[in-house]
Amino acid sequence: MTSDTAPRWGMTPEDMATRTTVFAPGLLAGYRVLVTGGSQGMGKAMVFLLARLGAKVMTCGRTEAKLVQTQAEAKELLDADISYRVMSIRDPEQVDNLLDDTFEEFGGLDTLVNNAGGQFPQDAIDFSRKGWNAVIDLNLNGTWWMMQGAAQRWRDRGEGGHIVSNVAHVERGMPQAAHTCAARAGVIYLSRTVATEWAPLGIRVNCVAPGAIATEGLSQYPPEATKRFNNVNPMRRMGDAWDVAEGVVYLSAPSGGFITGEVLTIDGGMRMWGTVWPAGVPPHFQVY
Repeated sequence: MTSDTAPRWGMTPEDMATRTTVFAPGLLAGYRVLVTGGSQGMGKAMVFLLARLGAKVMTCGRTEAKLVQTQAEAKELLDADISYRVMSIRDPEQVDNLLDDTFEEFGGLDTLVNNAGGQFPQDAIDFSRKGWNAVIDLNLNGTWWMMQGAAQRWRDRGEGGHIVSNVAHVERGMPQAAHTCAARAGVIYLSRTVATEWAPLGIRVNCVAPGAIATEGLSQYPPEATKRFNNVNPMRRMGDAWDVAEGVVYLSAPSGGFITGEVLTIDGGMRMWGTVWPAGVPPHFQVY
C-alpha cells in the first residue's frame, strides 16, 4: 500500500477544535491537568478537549517538534496556552523534574493523565529480551513513576488529586501483543490497589481501556490487520480519539467524583465479541 492509497488514520487539529462535545464550555475552568504523550493520537485529542473546556494543560513527549506543533495549533485554533516538556517517562529523574515543573508552574495539579505508551505487534514466542523490556519499561514502569510521583506530591501538600491511565482491552488477552497486555494489566491492578490505599489521601485512581481506535499509531500495523479493525466488535466500526478523550473528561470532571478503582472500557463491545490480531490472523484461527 503506497502513501497515496493508505488511509488517513486519526483526527486533524481542526477536527479536535470543532468536534461536538457533550461537555459544557468552561466545565474545567481552573483545572490543572498533566497529559503524558499528548502530541499525537489519543493524547493530543485529550489535550485539545481539556483545553477547550478551560483546563490548564501540561504535556510531554520525546519529540520536541511534535510538542511545538501541538502547542502552536492549540494557540491558533483554541487560543489556549499549552505547556510542554521534552522528556521520557522511563527515566524516574525526568519524571520528577516534569512533576516539579508542573506543580510549580500551575500551583498544583488536579488530574494526571497517563497516556504515553507504545508497543509493536509480534508473536510472543519471538520477542527479544530488549523488545520485551522496552515495552514493560514504558507502559508499566514509566506509568508507575508518574502515578507514585504525583501521589507523593499530593500527600506532601495535603491535597487530593485524580489519576487516569490509558491502558488497553486486556480482559481476554491480546494475541500478538502479550508484552503490552502484561504491562497494561499491571497498570490496571496497580490502579485498583492504590485506589484503596490512597483513598484516605483524597486521591482517586481510574483507567480508560480503548479497543480498536483509529489513530496515527495504526500506520505501524500491516494492511491485512488494519482492514479487519472495523469488524472486531459488534458495532462493526472503529472508535476515534475523541471517544477516549471524552471518557477521560468524564472521569476527571465532577461527573467522576464518586468513581475510583474503575476501568472505563471504550471498545464498541469488543470485550464481548471479536479480537484484533494486530499482525494479521494466523491460518489456524481463520474461521469462516
